[in-house]
Amino acid sequence: MTEIDTSVPHSARIWNYWLGGSDNYPVDEAAGDAYTAVFPGIVTIARSSRAFLGRSIRYLVTEAGVRQFLDVGAGLPTADNTHEVAQRLAPESRVVYVDNDPLVSAHARALLTSTPQGATAYEDLSLYEPDKILAAASRTLDLTRPTALILSGILGHVADHDQARDLVRSLLSGLPSGSHLSLNEGSRGTDPAYEQAQDAYNETGAVPYFLRPVDQIAAFFEGLDLVAPGIVSVPLWRPEPDDGDPRPIGQHGGLGRKP
Repeated sequence: MTEIDTSVPHSARIWNYWLGGSDNYPVDEAAGDAYTAVFPGIVTIARSSRAFLGRSIRYLVTEAGVRQFLDVGAGLPTADNTHEVAQRLAPESRVVYVDNDPLVSAHARALLTSTPQGATAYEDLSLYEPDKILAAASRTLDLTRPTALILSGILGHVADHDQARDLVRSLLSGLPSGSHLSLNEGSRGTDPAYEQAQDAYNETGAVPYFLRPVDQIAAFFEGLDLVAPGIVSVPLWRPEPDDGDPRPIGQHGGLGRKP
């Protein structure tokens, strides 16, 4: 197993810190605090992304009847992970998480449990290995049945947009009709302060995360039937009645169904 480097800030651990999790180190807290000092709204973005994930899973379970989930780039476990949301509504739901960060691997195996009726598995694989991901997922999921592919804030780490689109296509190609893509990513065009803060962060030598124009995020859904309201800033995607007055932020996403 790869040794965990606690001397360098890591994006998964910083994200975990912003979400209120505890699986991070002082170096991650320092990097996270430095970022929030420049752009306090990043905590809202992190938590709004997580809330969108929860709402999309609830739609998939209760309205689309999906019972299988493939969460690629899952990140560190926090509250309301994919399997927890899905199995709370449908205990027979089966979930496969994929990540290749050693810290995520260590905590995923310890924390990602399952209902007796369902299943939860973790696969230590890279986003850049879609064929291996599908093969590994098939050990837990029946990939002849509709499956939800979840890509939450992972594609921004792929610098080349065409390569990112190819990865999404490759993963979806292994899933049958009736499958869905739930995707949300950091976006350009809504919040200049966020764009400035993220561009500065990318220049620090940390693992970069690239914000994309909304049309590039929409391109990931090519060939899919979008679920209303389409590709929108994540607080505006089917907000709950108690969400107050949702406002656009620099994080866009949506849900699409494979015909």
